Amino acid sequence: MSTHQYNTLQLTQISPRVLQVTLNRPQAANAFNTQMAGELYQLFEALALDAGDTRCLVLTGAGERAFCAGGDLKERNGLSDAAWVKQHRVYERMIQAILNCPLPIIGAVNGAAYGGGCELAAAVDFVYAAKQARFALTETSLGIIPGAAGTQTLARALGERRAKELILSAQPFTAAEAQQWGLVNAVYPASALLPAALATATRIAGNAPIAVRQAKQSIHRGLQMALRDGMAFEIEAYQRTIPTQDRHEGVLAFNEKRQPEFKGR
Repeated sequence: MSTHQYNTLQLTQISPRVLQVTLNRPQAANAFNTQMAGELYQLFEALALDAGDTRCLVLTGAGERAFCAGGDLKERNGLSDAAWVKQHRVYERMIQAILNCPLPIIGAVNGAAYGGGCELAAAVDFVYAAKQARFALTETSLGIIPGAAGTQTLARALGERRAKELILSAQPFTAAEAQQWGLVNAVYPASALLPAALATATRIAGNAPIAVRQAKQSIHRGLQMALRDGMAFEIEAYQRTIPTQDRHEGVLAFNEKRQPEFKGR
């Protein structure tokens, strides 16, 4: 992928196959401003076009206080209606780029994930959280509603009734509650969070990348279809793996009792 430099994001290549993306505005609780939203869009569009050797991403926040506090309301203070709409289009494109990313994305939620930060956590493939992490969809307390797919992703992750309760009340909830309700996969002490996320990313990155991408797409798209249609989509995704070199290598390595060397071909 491109070695483009970002001002609000810190990219750390953990290994040739695992990339850590850190939201890097700790002075503002890693809140989105227009620049950060634009840079996230640029990054994920670039990864969709050419990920290079990268096979899995870990998304986290700088510092210990916050993962992402949502939209930067200081930047938005005094915006006209037209300017607000124009700025929000950047956020819309950002979340679409993340949702459409073919690479697996693990969220490592290290602190507060409020508003758009909670929506960002709901948009990745799955989430690990620190014990002190807190979540909230605060938009209705500000006179708006979630606008970065939150009404859709939260309802899919938590169910309609829980999503309504949390979004309509704007009530914060804990990492333990997020795990109990299905938004978070596992909760860790702060010091163990990133190592756990990176360990899972490394395991995913060791699997056949074409198969991983097809499986991700089949799960995500299939959940938006009737069961019969989802099964048909799954078979199409399965068929794409059959002619790959990786499929041949996986079976050969199994029979030779060795670790496979997947090339993504």
